[in-house]
Amino acid sequence: MKLAITKTLWLGKEIYIFDSIDSTNQKAKELAYQNAPHGILVVADTQSQGRGRRGRSWSSKAGEGIYMSLLLKPNLAPDKASMLTLVTALAVSKGIEVFIGKQKAQIKWPNDIVINGKKICGILTEMELEQGNIHHIVIGIGINVHNKAFSNEIVNVAGSIKTETGMDISRENLIEEILINFEKYYELFLKTRDMCLLLQEYEALLVNKNQKVKVLDPLEEYEGIALGITNMGELLVDTGMEKRTVFAGEVSVRGIYGYV
Repeated sequence: MKLAITKTLWLGKEIYIFDSIDSTNQKAKELAYQNAPHGILVVADTQSQGRGRRGRSWSSKAGEGIYMSLLLKPNLAPDKASMLTLVTALAVSKGIEVFIGKQKAQIKWPNDIVINGKKICGILTEMELEQGNIHHIVIGIGINVHNKAFSNEIVNVAGSIKTETGMDISRENLIEEILINFEKYYELFLKTRDMCLLLQEYEALLVNKNQKVKVLDPLEEYEGIALGITNMGELLVDTGMEKRTVFAGEVSVRGIYGYV
């Protein structure tokens, strides 16, 4: 993969590209402790140990997807960091939209991108602290671009840009569009340290909104209607008895009758 980012101000100006790697997130974390600067990009054509949220593996076949990680070193309170997953989801969705137009790439709160109800992208945000402050944040992004087949375990929920739109798009061009959008939304996020300036655009793409959902909280599972998100990026769910806010963390949200 050849990649040069020319349309951003600071993001992706320093790029580490690998044919094969264990994990782009792991490499970005190693680079963070080697004084790599804020805004570097790590990209691989394939990963042997790609990971998703809650320790799940992420299939990373060569030539098929985008496997990349961003390294950030923000002046940000640690309890705000989880919102960067939502910022990234918005940037990815808008980046894909440049190529597929009205076939919306929607967001399944908090970290998945779906087309036609099929998951085509996952986002994994990892934070490291030093004396209570953020040392760095790594955001991993895995996108199924050219994939045509999936394992039996995920075939009912997974898709790719190719399978869901029939389009063959350049991985390199898509990466740049995502970075352009991330830079824009990240700067808006930093102005308020919350989602208030992004909330309207995010909710317009939120596939869960006004849908029945099941909240898989380890402490208590419950169902309700997803109303949208709060300024702090929590999912607001109406159970019929009360309105509850759901933090991302270790909580998963599923549709009552399927993935979304």
